[in-house]
Amino acid sequence: MAVDLALANISDHLYSGALVGYSAGIVMLCGDFAFGKSGRKKEAKEAALLAAAEEKQPALVGASVGSTLQPPAGSEDRADSSAVPAPGEGADRTARIGAKMGLFGVVFTLLGLIAQIASAAVRGIAIGRLPWGNMFEFASIISIVAVATYLITLGRKPRLRFIGLFVLVPVVIILVLAGLDLYVEAAPVVAALRSYWLAIHVTAASIATGIFFVSTVASALYLVKERHERKEAAAGMRLPSRVAGSLPSSTALDRLAARTVTFAFPIWTFAIICGAIWAEAAWGRYWGWDPKETWAFISWVAYAGYLHARATAGWKGRKAAYLNLLAAVTMLFNFVVVNTVVSGLHSYSGLS
Repeated sequence: MAVDLALANISDHLYSGALVGYSAGIVMLCGDFAFGKSGRKKEAKEAALLAAAEEKQPALVGASVGSTLQPPAGSEDRADSSAVPAPGEGADRTARIGAKMGLFGVVFTLLGLIAQIASAAVRGIAIGRLPWGNMFEFASIISIVAVATYLITLGRKPRLRFIGLFVLVPVVIILVLAGLDLYVEAAPVVAALRSYWLAIHVTAASIATGIFFVSTVASALYLVKERHERKEAAAGMRLPSRVAGSLPSSTALDRLAARTVTFAFPIWTFAIICGAIWAEAAWGRYWGWDPKETWAFISWVAYAGYLHARATAGWKGRKAAYLNLLAAVTMLFNFVVVNTVVSGLHSYSGLS
């Protein structure tokens, strides 16, 4: 089938539009992060001012006893009201600004996701196949799944909004690097990939990888938040923090990491099984310990170990987070090193 170059060009523009949308989302979420933090600081400052004003009141009353000259009625009230803001007034105003920026951040993220989905769909129409036959297309698909997973999670748990910033930043980096170093012109896949198993096997692998991506972010943020909470517990008071103070609780982050891995792991298992069946049809054997197969299995073992450790040994918290990050490293190695450096039967990156 001939490639529709006009549609392929539209797909590339939509890809760029997705980057613009995600970047705008990052800017807005940074504003939400900054203004929300400022609001909390203002609220604490205003509370301190109010407490100081209340301490001064008895002294003012005592000084007025026995005095022949009294201040004009209401003058103290006017002075106090001008010196001390209404409780939470400034903090509420700043928090509202942050909330609006957060809302715009989510909207821009959604628009970027729509543009990226449209880019993949138009590219697929232009080449007459599913648009995940090389590393560039695979990176795009897992980014779509990662952002969609974040937005779905946000719909269920609005307090997890702040993790969007830490999902979008690596997504944008991945998409920029994919566009610069992994990009290939829209073209049909090689003959070895012209099978219905491409739709089944690679789709499952893409979905699982994108969800694992969000789990990795959650575990990394968990370590930041948990460390901050331990410091607060040791100090016996709340401590300021530029990042940790705005994150959800470590319990919520740990739960998010566990649930996303629990959801993605069966999909990854299904992808490996489908790959083995496809290998038997294409090469006459189910498993040959090809580098791609080997590292896919290593990743499977790592995530299985994570779930098993949580279920049986009670590995929650830091131990589980480190194990989850280790599993993510095996996935990254499989995608980057195995696809670009190691040669094998799965050398379909599309790079020359």
